[in-house]
Amino acid sequence: MQEIDQIIRRHQNWSRFTAAFFYSICVAVALNMFWEPGGVFASGITGAAQLVASVVRRWFNVSIPTPFGVVAADQIFSTGTMLFILNVPLFVVGWRKIGHRFTLFTILAVVLSTIMIRVLGILTPLTRDPIVCGIFGAVVNGLGTGFALRNGISTGGLDILGIVLRKKTGRSVGTINIAFNILIIFLAGFVNDWPHALYSALAIFINGKVMDSLYTSQQRLQVMIVTTKRREVVNEIQNTLRRGITIVHDVEGAFKHEEMTILFTIISRAEMYDLEQAMQHSDPYAFVSITESVKILGRFYEPQSD
Repeated sequence: MQEIDQIIRRHQNWSRFTAAFFYSICVAVALNMFWEPGGVFASGITGAAQLVASVVRRWFNVSIPTPFGVVAADQIFSTGTMLFILNVPLFVVGWRKIGHRFTLFTILAVVLSTIMIRVLGILTPLTRDPIVCGIFGAVVNGLGTGFALRNGISTGGLDILGIVLRKKTGRSVGTINIAFNILIIFLAGFVNDWPHALYSALAIFINGKVMDSLYTSQQRLQVMIVTTKRREVVNEIQNTLRRGITIVHDVEGAFKHEEMTILFTIISRAEMYDLEQAMQHSDPYAFVSITESVKILGRFYEPQSD
């Protein structure tokens, strides 16, 4: 049993490392080939790093003496470097409040991103059209971020704050994310111009949609099952999905007037396939209705970050 646990843990570590590396390439491509050439800003801490780098490059780009010679300020306060620096306080929060292994992989993702942004800085922009750059940069970065979150690692930034707040209050960090991104869009209007601020808002919106299409474990669904095989369905769902179920007895079907049972449960969108398989094995003729859950009060099992 211990050997199986070690194999599973090793597989998880390699999956997380691969996700961190893939994310670093995606964010580097998005920044170097699309967002920065188009004057478009990203969301969250990445956008904040872009803002600091843009301000330094435009108004404070002086020569700074270092042990390695005189270096321009924009080389020291580049987007990649600022991305790492702004994440350091959040690393401390993650280490204390979430988990050590989780935080180590988050640090790995951010460090690889900092390196790849510098290495792939030689890439030639395909276009400087801000709308095209905003859309394609958002798609590429959203793919990388969604893939990383799906494999159980954070890309730093507000992800860590969101996990901590969700653990303490049971609520998401959506409001803080929105407020932070509105601030970035507002500042982008001053650093560049207001049309570019609108392009940044478009990029942030598309980036979020692409992330949601990949990272589905945080999306809750309410499931209603009408079945004549109550025991089989309950056992299959509890063994497969580890979800609690509410049972409503003495329900009558209007078509055949036969006695039935209604089952209610909550799942994540990532568990949709598992639910379909569980129903196929237990009662393929059951009526199943699935709707999005707006809000959940009470306990809902989530895998713990480590």
